[in-house]
Amino acid sequence: MVGAMEFDLDQTDALLSTTRAVRKRLDFDREVPDDVLLECLQLAIQAPTGSNRQGWRWMVIRDPEKKEALAEIYRRAGGAYLAEAAKTTDAGTQTGRVMDSANFLAQKLGEVPVMVIPMIIGRLDDDSTNSAAGLFGSIIPAMWSFQLALRSRGLGSCYTTLHLGHEKEAAELLGIPDHMSQAGLLPVAYTKGTDFKPADREPVEQITYLDTYKNPIR
Repeated sequence: MVGAMEFDLDQTDALLSTTRAVRKRLDFDREVPDDVLLECLQLAIQAPTGSNRQGWRWMVIRDPEKKEALAEIYRRAGGAYLAEAAKTTDAGTQTGRVMDSANFLAQKLGEVPVMVIPMIIGRLDDDSTNSAAGLFGSIIPAMWSFQLALRSRGLGSCYTTLHLGHEKEAAELLGIPDHMSQAGLLPVAYTKGTDFKPADREPVEQITYLDTYKNPIR
């Protein structure tokens, strides 16, 4: 392809298409060294941010009591919902498997070797889409880059947000100042195996439009 970068496209595409939300295959017993985390975070902060402000901050939690306290907050925010969804969703479907694994993670969350909470400087002062997109759009790309870097090194994670229902309580637990917004919670661990596969998705032509929402691209 003329003008293409000299990347190994097979490997790049495999990384992008097989970086899954990992829950049941997280290895709760294997240590995650600081140098691996910092290497992945160094790659993450190459992501773009609004106005190049680079307002990202990262909280790494290893303390067992704080991890379990965060897990309790997480379960209080959504544990009952996840347990009910896992029980009532067809286990033979992709959605059913996701709900079952999400419920599993909720019960085991405090046991992960490391939690990472991505943060961004600033708070939403209104409910506008523009404000929300601008604030969280300056941290979410870095979060995804972090997860890709983890995957390439044999680690996995899962982007969770349930604890944000009690964000202030989590902030108090971790000493996070009022001017910071938490953007999620990422459990981090080595994975049990690395043979992840692309997920089932509908053809992109069915969800892509040209010039107007009434005009599918094909």
